[in-house]
Amino acid sequence: MQGPRVRATNIIAGITVLAWATVSAFGVQQEAWALASFLPARASEPLGAAAVPFWLTPLTATLLHGGILHLVLNLVMLLYCGRQVELALGSAGLVLLYVLGAYAAALGQYLHDPASRVAMIGASGAISALFGAYALLYGRRRALGSNPRLSGVLNILWLLATWIGLQLLIGLATSGGGMLIAIWAHIGGFACGLVLTRPLLIWRYRHA
Repeated sequence: MQGPRVRATNIIAGITVLAWATVSAFGVQQEAWALASFLPARASEPLGAAAVPFWLTPLTATLLHGGILHLVLNLVMLLYCGRQVELALGSAGLVLLYVLGAYAAALGQYLHDPASRVAMIGASGAISALFGAYALLYGRRRALGSNPRLSGVLNILWLLATWIGLQLLIGLATSGGGMLIAIWAHIGGFACGLVLTRPLLIWRYRHA
């Protein structure tokens, strides 16, 4: 019964799987990463005409994954959070949040290290925006004051602080194991979800 109402989430998941399967089938992972990943240093040092335009790479990077485990973990989060968020925000709101989340994730990674030559791949930054919206929409809201508006702002700040703390702990735990996790992309995406959820809700029900 909910199938047609969450079609955007399913389509995004399908495109993501198709992109990974195509790149894997042709064995061109390294070439795809070189051309279509988000690389902060490219903002000031273009890599050449053959590469995807820099402004588009926050989106193309969401279609690239480091392996089947990376892909599956992102798909689980996308399908679980995305479907619930789409029920609240609608298909257009979900797509808009996902796209803006991808750019917010890239911005977070860029601001952390503008000169970085480490390629950012994966959809986790964009999915973090959906997770932020999910936490705000379905999480237990804390009563942090008598003023509802102030309480809402404090709740957002509380969620953001908790997420930042968790990401920093993940970064610390994986720093010595050779794993490169774009924690600043996760933070940027999550913040985008927290900020845009209410405006997107108002936009969806503007004629109600």
